[in-house]
Amino acid sequence: MNVRDLEPKAVWNHFSDLNEVPRPSKKEELVIAFMQDFGAKLGLETYTDAVGNVIITKPATIGMEDRQTVIMQSHLDMVHQKNSDTDFDFDTQGIEMYVDGDWVRANGTTLGADNGMGVAAILAVLSSTDITHPTIEALFTIDEETGMTGAMELEKGVLKGTILLNLDTEDDDEFSIGCAGGIDTNTTYKYAQEAIVAGSQTYNIIVNGLNGGHSGVQINEELGNANKIMNRLMYGCEEYNLQIVSINGGSLRNAIPRESFATVTVSPTYLEEFEKRVKDIKGEYVIQDAGLSIQIEATSQASSAMSLSETKKVTTATYACHNGVFRYSRAIEGLVETSSSLARIIVKDGEFITQSLQRSSVESGKYDVAYTVAAPFHLMGCEVQHKGDYPGWSPNPTSPILDVLVAKYKELFNNEEPKVMAIHAGLECGLLGERIPGLDMISFGPTIKGAHSPDERCGIKSTAKFWMFLKEILANVPKI
Repeated sequence: MNVRDLEPKAVWNHFSDLNEVPRPSKKEELVIAFMQDFGAKLGLETYTDAVGNVIITKPATIGMEDRQTVIMQSHLDMVHQKNSDTDFDFDTQGIEMYVDGDWVRANGTTLGADNGMGVAAILAVLSSTDITHPTIEALFTIDEETGMTGAMELEKGVLKGTILLNLDTEDDDEFSIGCAGGIDTNTTYKYAQEAIVAGSQTYNIIVNGLNGGHSGVQINEELGNANKIMNRLMYGCEEYNLQIVSINGGSLRNAIPRESFATVTVSPTYLEEFEKRVKDIKGEYVIQDAGLSIQIEATSQASSAMSLSETKKVTTATYACHNGVFRYSRAIEGLVETSSSLARIIVKDGEFITQSLQRSSVESGKYDVAYTVAAPFHLMGCEVQHKGDYPGWSPNPTSPILDVLVAKYKELFNNEEPKVMAIHAGLECGLLGERIPGLDMISFGPTIKGAHSPDERCGIKSTAKFWMFLKEILANVPKI
């Protein structure tokens, strides 16, 4: 079955159109032009601010002029992840989708449902002729996935809405009323390359087959981190004269790393120890990451590598670097309050680089974990930078629009209680609330699993449920 034939057709067709447009973070020129053309063809007021956010305004339908103006918001960029054996160019190709039972998936890449399904739903509202709604200010932000640049630099005063519907939550029975803030910790270290120890051989070590996923929402699942696993294979191997030639681990700052590739020089006697470590590690991940593959293979001899002493520094600091849940919330049971994900490790041409992302719903906790992550790298002499700092979104359990959503959800879905919660991920609501004071905000959306990984998939029945619910909310927005 073709994705365009799915119901609701308006949403799936707009999603299909959107997925034909390459839209990597920080390279949104094509999708910005797509949105500008979309608004112009509908004859709607369309404005692009200095940073690249697109705002399309649609007047209220007849009888809804006395309702509060609603800002409907989603981000245009998507996380680009693909399997190592998938031949795909995100800069030039559209996403290749297919139907798999009750899911829509992509062929070996991320699907872009995060946040493309939110964008598609807003486009369906803008292009509709039979949906009851108040005045709509459709805000399409850029660069959410790699720094929230669009929300952070949104022009003040350009939006007049008093209610924000952020369509970027990924379970259809959840309403998000709060989220974590975040900060990046990046480190660099220069080292001199030296000759390899006599008698050593050169090997490639490959760690792949991990599930990966969203480093906020899924951080509590204890999924395998390829960077930490690779480091375990190398740590403490001075007796085998292990020297690092290169490492390329992970890919994106907000994705749990699925793959790591290293080249090392080491005594051939290390192979028996390697097999033992592989067996132990795979045994630990047999449930949550059953596809984990760890291989070592001989390769052409390297002429130089990191010294034994520098290799010990790097592997020790990496071992000490916190990865995973740092603290659970005492206010909301089961909610991760603070975490860190070691997203990227690069060793190349005399430079050792790490990139990690810390998240917390408590500002002081965010800095606490960031400094904890930085500490071992400071001790080994790295240059450390904290950047990309963005605030969390404090929950408002007395939100008027929350009351509307909860009541309508129960009415539509057999008196079922939705889950009202804060999430351990970065939503743009915290930043937008700073740019537009007094905004009544809530986030919801269709069910999306495996975001930020090639296993990303969007529920078909869930999308129909979300679409019906969204239309009912727009028809029941409070009066001014």
